[in-house]
Amino acid sequence: MELITRAPKGTVDLVPGVSEKWKLVEEVFESEAELNGFAEVRTPVFEHTELFLRGVGDTTDVVEKQMYTFEDKGGRSVTLRPEGTAGAARAMLENGLYNGGYPVKLYYNTSCYRYEKPQAGRLRELHQFGVEMFGTAEPIADAQVIALALSAFKRLGLQDVGLQLNSIGCPACRKEYHKALKEYFTSRKDELCDTCLSRLDRNPMRILDCKSPVCQEIAAAAPKITDYLCEDCRAHFERVQEYLTALGVEFTIDPALVRGLDYYTRTVFEFPSKSLGFALGGGGRYDGLVEELGGKPTPGLGFGLGLDRIMMALDAQNVEFPQPVRCELYLAALGAEALKKAFLMVDELHRCGVPAECDLCGRGLKAQMKYADKLGAGYTMVLGDNELQEGKAELKNMKTGEKRKISIGEDFIDAYLTASTAQDDLSV
Repeated sequence: MELITRAPKGTVDLVPGVSEKWKLVEEVFESEAELNGFAEVRTPVFEHTELFLRGVGDTTDVVEKQMYTFEDKGGRSVTLRPEGTAGAARAMLENGLYNGGYPVKLYYNTSCYRYEKPQAGRLRELHQFGVEMFGTAEPIADAQVIALALSAFKRLGLQDVGLQLNSIGCPACRKEYHKALKEYFTSRKDELCDTCLSRLDRNPMRILDCKSPVCQEIAAAAPKITDYLCEDCRAHFERVQEYLTALGVEFTIDPALVRGLDYYTRTVFEFPSKSLGFALGGGGRYDGLVEELGGKPTPGLGFGLGLDRIMMALDAQNVEFPQPVRCELYLAALGAEALKKAFLMVDELHRCGVPAECDLCGRGLKAQMKYADKLGAGYTMVLGDNELQEGKAELKNMKTGEKRKISIGEDFIDAYLTASTAQDDLSV
């Protein structure tokens, strides 16, 4: 097969039959976000590279290995967004959204780009739903963001999604933790991969997020951040747990959970799927991000969920989706005048919100009816010279086989709606 007829490696097409399911899932997350006071933000697919270097962190896998970075024709370095938070924070600052008062609540449904080895649940073009909240440092905000995601999972019918929690502290208590980590990993540095060796002095906490099996085994016995939390960070984390417990949310404390981006502070969390064996997404606090990007000190928090992974989880748990209705009524026509009449009737149906079709390929009657069956049309109607002359045609219920002659004149819409409603009631 020619290369141009294949999607690039690590990307997928969302074709009809699949895209409708995605749309339903996206609508659940969007409506859940809006119930919680979040409004949509749409940011550019590429940003200045410096945004991600400063925001995401230059010791992360995302920045070191995965970003799609290039120079534009003006010689400026730009990067396809690898995640959504940094762009949302930049948009909040640039557009002065804080002028409307805190907290600023944003959500997005977007695509992100990371150059990594494609595998199950890990693509080079990944689809992400995320929420970001700016302007509150209160632990109750952490609980709301977490509960929002869990509520959406429940609405979708996902039964095996858990919640893992940790606190990675603030810069003050993390300073002591970094010392302990550096001392520990230095004693095992001959066993670390080259990437982790480069992180040992710059940011030893990133070693905890390494995907190398050897480094993961070493990291398993490393000091835990929960033993180094300052009084304020410990109190914050305890309050988050209290709010979640009050909501009836079950969770597991995972002291090894650090997340893969440098902007995180204090609360971090993930939503593991038991059926898939990996997380559907996660998030946490990033109280220093806005200041790092040039704004005033502004606490923030949020999450990013992998829609590709969520769709895999829904499939693994055999969650049923309603069948999309692409054609409620198919008008088959015999002859040029009948086709013209069918075309006008379809237009009238569309203006009334009824999905309808007529022949667009010059088919014969038998082929038209076969196509109507492929579309899953609920009703069909055949128009020919006799029907045009009489001003009436037979409406056939494709499920029950019942037929009813109705007007195709000026009162066609009322006649169709009355007849189809009556037949639907009978079939129930």
